[in-house]
Amino acid sequence: MTNFEKIFTEIPETEASATGRVNLLGEHTDYNDGFVMPTAIPQSTTVQLGLSNDLQHHFYSEDLDELVTILETNHTPSGFGSYIFGCLQLLEKEGHKIPPLNIYVKSSVPIGSGLSSSAALEVATLRGVRSRFDLPIDDIQIAQLAQQAEIIYAGVQCGIMDQMASSLADPEHILFLDTRTLERQVLPFPSGAEIVVMDSGVPRTLATSGYNQRRAECEEAAHLLRVKALRDITDPNMVEELPEPLRRRSRHVVTENNRVLEALQGISAQRFGELMNASHASLRDDYEVSVPALDTLVAMLQETAGVFGARLTGAGFGGACVALVEAGRGNAIAIDVLQRYNSAGNNGRILVPQVT
Repeated sequence: MTNFEKIFTEIPETEASATGRVNLLGEHTDYNDGFVMPTAIPQSTTVQLGLSNDLQHHFYSEDLDELVTILETNHTPSGFGSYIFGCLQLLEKEGHKIPPLNIYVKSSVPIGSGLSSSAALEVATLRGVRSRFDLPIDDIQIAQLAQQAEIIYAGVQCGIMDQMASSLADPEHILFLDTRTLERQVLPFPSGAEIVVMDSGVPRTLATSGYNQRRAECEEAAHLLRVKALRDITDPNMVEELPEPLRRRSRHVVTENNRVLEALQGISAQRFGELMNASHASLRDDYEVSVPALDTLVAMLQETAGVFGARLTGAGFGGACVALVEAGRGNAIAIDVLQRYNSAGNNGRILVPQVT
């Protein structure tokens, strides 16, 4: 008997998965119509689904051991159920008739680490429903619906990066994305390099963090600069007359976009790492989304032989760090840094590579 059967006493009719992501460059630029460079991570979220026989939706999370039952379609549930419910509601609004479903969720994407567990859940749900009902929606539309589900039903004013990465990226390449036009390129990793991803052990929750505040500050800055979005400013000197903290927020976005565009030209691993280091300093000082534990872990990585560069990844306020390291040395570097980091009383863990 499958776990799905134990919960729902039925056999699942279809299954779909989506990966988490880590962002190498381009943090807090996506909701400013800017440029990003994520890649997929090995960890993924899998949903199994089948028809419900009692006219109600039922969502079960194996990782949380939580069952959500939807009694009214005009009432959004809290927690993980809000993401699934939002996806189903948006499909209905697009004209696709979705009957009541049983949905079982299992995920290895860490929650609260900045690796897009929510986007993986949304994309996996939409893929599963697309497969079960043969819906005529492509991978770009899945990402767009997933983003709207997070904004409207989970209350996070996110950009499109996470959902596009979960829908389109793979672990062997970097996905360059222009979030305004959705123009994209699949790029190789810098020669001789691989990534390490480490969780700082400090969880964060986007909806209750400064994420929405940062977005509002950027929108105000764009208004004062008379542009549609900060993406339209390419010279950091143009933001110097803005009042604080808008000046520093804008300076981060402008310089971060420029870092992504430089990396797009094809650069050495060493230069890519330098851009990552500069990105972290900007996120820490200008955007103010780092925390002491992240700064400590990033500094340890940056000072370790074989590391080209490191930075926080995701929205910040806790979560994970990503480092670009010499190919073949990821395991050894991650184990060494983790031992030193945790010996100081922290509770970090290695996420990529998956150490066995």
